[in-house]
Amino acid sequence: MAAPVNTPGDASSDAFRAEVRAWLEDHLTGEFAGARGLGGAGREHEAFELRMAWNRELAKGGWTCVGWPAEHGGRGLSLAEQVVFHEEYARANAPARVGHIGEELLGPTLIAFGTPEQQRRYLPPIVAATELWCQGYSEPDAGSDLANVSTRAELDGDEWVVTGQKVWTSNATVADLAFVLCRTEPGSRRHRGLSYLLVPMRRPGVEIRPITQLTGTSEFNEVFFTGARAAASDVVGGVGNGWAVAMATLGFERGVSTLAQQLGFRRELERVVERARKTGALDDPLVRDRVVRAWVGLEVMRLHALRTLGAPADSPDGVRSASVAKLLWARWHRDLGELALEVEPDGGLCAAGPPYDLTDAQRLFLFSRADTIYGGSDEVQRTILAERVLGLPREPRP
Repeated sequence: MAAPVNTPGDASSDAFRAEVRAWLEDHLTGEFAGARGLGGAGREHEAFELRMAWNRELAKGGWTCVGWPAEHGGRGLSLAEQVVFHEEYARANAPARVGHIGEELLGPTLIAFGTPEQQRRYLPPIVAATELWCQGYSEPDAGSDLANVSTRAELDGDEWVVTGQKVWTSNATVADLAFVLCRTEPGSRRHRGLSYLLVPMRRPGVEIRPITQLTGTSEFNEVFFTGARAAASDVVGGVGNGWAVAMATLGFERGVSTLAQQLGFRRELERVVERARKTGALDDPLVRDRVVRAWVGLEVMRLHALRTLGAPADSPDGVRSASVAKLLWARWHRDLGELALEVEPDGGLCAAGPPYDLTDAQRLFLFSRADTIYGGSDEVQRTILAERVLGLPREPRP
């Protein structure tokens, strides 16, 4: 079992918290004052250029990639200090960071598996917030069943030629590069013959088609590779080792940054409770019961995260904690979306304005419908826990 990580309370940690808080208060002013609270899941369309500028402001202050080792451009903060940073960032209602895929997924993966050349080329622009990344995993026939990917890459001299389709690719329209799980061994099946390839997104052979969601926005996209090219040296972790690298990336995705996600959830819950007071819905004992259950669920998520943060992503503790965390937050957030509409006088059935202006409650409800599906469906998480943690017999495979 991983050792618990507790938010520090000694003089040095208090001083660090004060430093983070003071910097955010000093810099979330002027042009950035209006960026507070913008962005996040289902709202990535909000003030993109302003949030991009804010990311570069963070970089100038040394507040990007805070958990990375100093030799790779980070601050080398301890887990406890990272917890403090994310808590203060959320407390300040700072905007959702545009570069989180590079900073929290691709960067740690390159630090763990990348060559020195890959680290020198790709890590500094992530730290500086000058290059954005997206994740090329899911396909039409390989969503939750990721091992079924069919996108292929063939070596042609000193380049890989990539052909295939990815789907549900978040923020592909603004990304400069993608890390793509593809099949580099012809005739291979399932986990074998896969490689983790770094592919430029702004070159011939890459077509991006936004997918309009129920919210009317298009965070998700289809990406078509038709002869797109990537450097032969840009395979991470070695040719054929893509599955292990891809799983490690998913482990990093569910690391310390999830605490910031939970603090965002707390703000959403507070808004729902305040709205319930104004509408009188909070007088209903059934609504009060659901509010209490939501608060308890949030505390469970936080304590689970703090207790398991130290577990390596590929360890049994890491596998268990990642799957449990996904199950906890996905259902909790979906239920909060339902509660947000329930406290509205009209049940949230009327748009805020024509033709399809949505309230925050409506957007929360609609986008959270997907929470139990994307990032690994609930069914897949339960299978992982059953087979890899509890040791139960494997489900029949086709």
